[in-house]
Amino acid sequence: MADEAVAERAAEPASHDPQKPQGSRSPEAPPRGRERGGERGGDRGDEQAQGEAEAHDGPEAGDDEAAERAKERERAADRIKDLTRDPLAEEDGEDGPTDLAAAARARRAGRKLLTSGRDFTSFDRSRIGHAHIGDINVSLDARRSGVAMRGGPVPEEELRRLRRAHVEPAGYVRLRRALESRRLLVLGGAPGTGRTCTALALLDEVTRDGAGDGGRVRRFDPHQGEGVRGLVGEVNGGEGGEGGERRGTGYLLELALDRPGTLPPDEMDLDQLASTLAEGDAYAVVVVSVGSAANPLLAGRYGMVCPPAPSQELVTVRLRERLEEARDHEALERAARIAEDPEVIEAVGLDDLRPAEAELLASLLAEHLLGSLTREELLAGCRGIAAVQAHEWFAGVDRALAAVPSSGNGRTPVRSATAALFHPVAFRIALAVLGGGSHSAVSTAAHLLTWELSVQSDPDSTPSRPLFCDDPESDRALSRARSDNGAIDVAGAEVTGQLIFYRGSALPAAVLAEIWDRHFPVRAPVVRWLRLLADDPRPQVSVRAAVAAGELSVRDFEYGFGELVRPLAEASSPRRRVFAATALDQVAGHASHRKAVRKVVDDWSRYGTASLRWTAAMTLGHGRAADSVDAALDALARIGVRDQGRQLAVASLNVVRLLTLPECATVLRRLGQWAEDRREEYQDLALVTIVRLATTGVDEVLDDEPGTPLGDRGDWPLLLALAVTRPELTGTLADLLWTALNTARSRDVAFDALEALLRSASRGERGERGERGEGREGGDRMRPGLAALLPALTSDEHDRQQLEWLLRRMMRDQDRPLTTEQASALWRLAVPARQRRSDEEESHG
Repeated sequence: MADEAVAERAAEPASHDPQKPQGSRSPEAPPRGRERGGERGGDRGDEQAQGEAEAHDGPEAGDDEAAERAKERERAADRIKDLTRDPLAEEDGEDGPTDLAAAARARRAGRKLLTSGRDFTSFDRSRIGHAHIGDINVSLDARRSGVAMRGGPVPEEELRRLRRAHVEPAGYVRLRRALESRRLLVLGGAPGTGRTCTALALLDEVTRDGAGDGGRVRRFDPHQGEGVRGLVGEVNGGEGGEGGERRGTGYLLELALDRPGTLPPDEMDLDQLASTLAEGDAYAVVVVSVGSAANPLLAGRYGMVCPPAPSQELVTVRLRERLEEARDHEALERAARIAEDPEVIEAVGLDDLRPAEAELLASLLAEHLLGSLTREELLAGCRGIAAVQAHEWFAGVDRALAAVPSSGNGRTPVRSATAALFHPVAFRIALAVLGGGSHSAVSTAAHLLTWELSVQSDPDSTPSRPLFCDDPESDRALSRARSDNGAIDVAGAEVTGQLIFYRGSALPAAVLAEIWDRHFPVRAPVVRWLRLLADDPRPQVSVRAAVAAGELSVRDFEYGFGELVRPLAEASSPRRRVFAATALDQVAGHASHRKAVRKVVDDWSRYGTASLRWTAAMTLGHGRAADSVDAALDALARIGVRDQGRQLAVASLNVVRLLTLPECATVLRRLGQWAEDRREEYQDLALVTIVRLATTGVDEVLDDEPGTPLGDRGDWPLLLALAVTRPELTGTLADLLWTALNTARSRDVAFDALEALLRSASRGERGERGERGEGREGGDRMRPGLAALLPALTSDEHDRQQLEWLLRRMMRDQDRPLTTEQASALWRLAVPARQRRSDEEESHG
């Protein structure tokens, strides 16, 4: 047949109907094989048997039986069509497709965020505030935020050490000039960023020419007076009137504005303090934590933000100190090379180091070079740095609430500040769970968790939170986070939005380990919060939360399984069951728990309720919840055929997901066996899976990152991607699709699926799945897939007639007609030139 024949005959009546192919197999059962290479065909002579039965029973009986058979075939076809729909879109009568691609991307991102093989319990600390590794004992300044040191003079020895070791942050000169001109500086920064050291360094510089007997740099304890007003009295000399003895003194005041009931000083108080300092030729730096309470101060005439010191310089300075003490001057270059080792960088897991962390890393590197630490001990110590930061964030957060005095009237006091106190904590936990997602999603989740924490802390009071006090910059600073523009999945489409991440790959897992292992009362509100996230329709929220739930369950499987996995696995909502399945698979990713997960999933597939079997099927599709692919397929078949195929749809979906594994050939072989099985329920499982394979995109089921053969074809239909990446399986794939195309009850949906494949590789067409973003690279990239599949699918004249009929149907489509050029191009892909010439000769013969 000539290439143009398809176009020329587009308007003609069909020469045959592919619904009734010549020499077709029995319409009631899948074909038993293909006439290829001498194999026996599957024609069972059903039409002849039907004619004999009609002749024996009479014409009327034959007509009734034929009508009944037609109705039965129609019911069977409708059932297959229903089973090929999305099994995850069953809730509340939803018919639209769920965004499996977004869910797969969210799962990959969550696994990358949390599954790093870290062991956060191996870092040995007798006190969390100090790091004890070998002979190293380094203070990490892990005291609670806002608890200032006792007042008094700063020893000159400490100032000398500060001058020698301090690394100036960017903008340090501007800070010093502001202090010199105004006498007063309100310095804002996140705890642990070196803000106090910078404040002391500034005061040390501006007071070198002054000095009284009381010390030229003094810390002022805010608990001794009323904050700034108390410092005014201190500068004036207090009750003793000793102000003259302290001329030229520098004062350091650290305000804890995040404590309940604490109010920031107003501008008039600061003006009075600056005037008093000028009269006494003195200076003062007021250190505050960035946040909504400090924003008015930092926006005023005295306020400035303290930038963090550069990490690399901090480590270099600390290393030089350690190695000079050891008198090993040649070791500095070797230490720098070790610090740049990818394994060491990954173990530290922080994008930038704070001063105490740089000091600890330098100590670890120095001790390793001097032979006191093995490489394993070095890496273990590096992994512990993030754990110390997590402990500092959460240790004693609500201690101030426990100290709230009674109101005196016998009633429990109202803790109106609980929400404000817990919000930074909740934001850090939400960022650990949803990091890499949109800033709005993290903020929304943080507010939900703030409520849960507040209610858990004070169940008799309704938490309150101001509506206009959120500060994204403060959230990022207090949580060591960064934001960037990136792609966000919205209703199946990708849009650009603001994403937020921790500044370090080690922090998410460290935060989850800290709250789960060290703060048991926090588990209850976190569990309630994760259950709320499980209901979120956005995959970037629900799926990431499920991955985090799996990681938490690894740390205490009894608790996590009983409180999170099992209750959601039995839920009526498919979304909650997907959450449980994702969490279980995450647990199975740890060798220590894989056996337990496999036992649970096997029991559910055999003896569980309908909901538990559904969840087991979704877990098996990830490929880690069974001892082998064969075992997973056995379990999925057991789930799919039970109860007249009630859960056949979800079973078929997860069989398709297993096709992305290296054992793809095993899955295809099993599909062929099911198709040839005499039991109709196994045949239906095979047919539905084959059709679903043709309509599923790679990015909907793939766990691999881009860079793999399948990962680079994320916008391809999985059937075409497999035909290109696994050419040895092309014949098997074509045979399976041919089976669905030539079986009566699956024929309609199979031809619809084939049409979608053809359109996906047509220039200018986006295909059936294009509305969700697939095919965005254009059809040319996918043509090799059709070029590999179609010749194997159309090996005889009857098959080519079916393809011709389908192409003509696509050309007559009123909404999306296929052009002549597109139809001819597809025909040339399917029928090689030699075969086309042979067909022409036969037609003219």
